[in-house]
Amino acid sequence: MSALYTIILLFVSNIFMTFAWYGHLKLQSVNIITDNTPLYLIIAFSWMLALPEYACQIPANRIGFIGNGGAFSLIQLKVIQEVISITVFTLFSLFIFKGQEFQWNHIAAFICLVLAIYFVFQ
Repeated sequence: MSALYTIILLFVSNIFMTFAWYGHLKLQSVNIITDNTPLYLIIAFSWMLALPEYACQIPANRIGFIGNGGAFSLIQLKVIQEVISITVFTLFSLFIFKGQEFQWNHIAAFICLVLAIYFVFQ
């Protein structure tokens, strides 16, 4: 059960983090924030989104870590997190930033990440 909780929390944390890192670009593209918006306000907005990310990421790592009774080694946790991160980012870029091209090399890179999960569990 800890493995499932870990993965769910990692997905939620990565959704928040993707919006924290890239959401302001979408807000700018739809003129909610402008080129004149002070950078410190954009950073503060991003940090408000990053706080829930940390509130999910830290428990995910604590619950999932084998040293705390979880199912994953430290390296496995990191590789899982990276694959979840790129998955969330890909969906974000395709659905939120319409017009971003998804090319063959992106698919190849994603396959390599999935293979990384396979190898890290061997």
